[in-house]
Amino acid sequence: MLFEIRSYLNFLKNSQNQHGLHSPFMYDLVTKCFYDRSDHSGYELIKTYRNDLLRNKELIEIKDFGAGSKVFKSNKRPVFAIAKNAGMTLHRAKLLHRLLNYLKVENALELGTSLGIASAAISANPATQLTTIEGCPATAEIAQRQFEKYQLKVDLKIADFNTVFHETPFQQQKFDLIFIDGNHQQEATIQYFETLLNHIHEDSVLIFDDIHWSVAMENAWAQIKQHPASLQTIDTFKWGMVFFRKQQAQQDFVIRV
Repeated sequence: MLFEIRSYLNFLKNSQNQHGLHSPFMYDLVTKCFYDRSDHSGYELIKTYRNDLLRNKELIEIKDFGAGSKVFKSNKRPVFAIAKNAGMTLHRAKLLHRLLNYLKVENALELGTSLGIASAAISANPATQLTTIEGCPATAEIAQRQFEKYQLKVDLKIADFNTVFHETPFQQQKFDLIFIDGNHQQEATIQYFETLLNHIHEDSVLIFDDIHWSVAMENAWAQIKQHPASLQTIDTFKWGMVFFRKQQAQQDFVIRV
């Protein structure tokens, strides 16, 4: 907790809003998407989906492939507690949904479905086709039930990320947006980034969740920013976003959202 407080204070010290952004693309992204206060048609679905999980008292056993939990001591956890403590907040889910709309994302990939809150934020845009991968069968089962209940068109794969990466159909795919919320370890995060570079195009965006979760995740984010392929990056504290727009100057941004 102390580490995250220090990280957040450092983030605030270095962050900015739209003022001083000289990149037209970034200025428009921040003002027309990040700071968009208008209502969106997908918001109600996202809110209802998330509230449904917050009322779910079912106890499930989690299979954890990553760095573990800072909150839970046992792998047996109630669904509502997972949604509350480990699930995406409504604020962030709305931001993700706006981003999908603003960037006109047609094909999206998610690593780490969990209970599907981020999945709902993505697939609430009917123009977006989402593929999501989850290694834990118990959380995937809850997510699949939710997808069916809310009639969301989601291609859910229950498997280890690397298993899917090596499947022939996957190797041929490109994605407009990739949301990574899985194994919060430095080596794994870098491996995902390098693998996913084969599945992006110039207008794609990669979003890494929890980049200030630990020293290891901050180190991973620093390495990603230094990679030659990372042309523009945005640190929003919770997320790290990577763009590959060759027509824009190479630059790193720290933005309050």
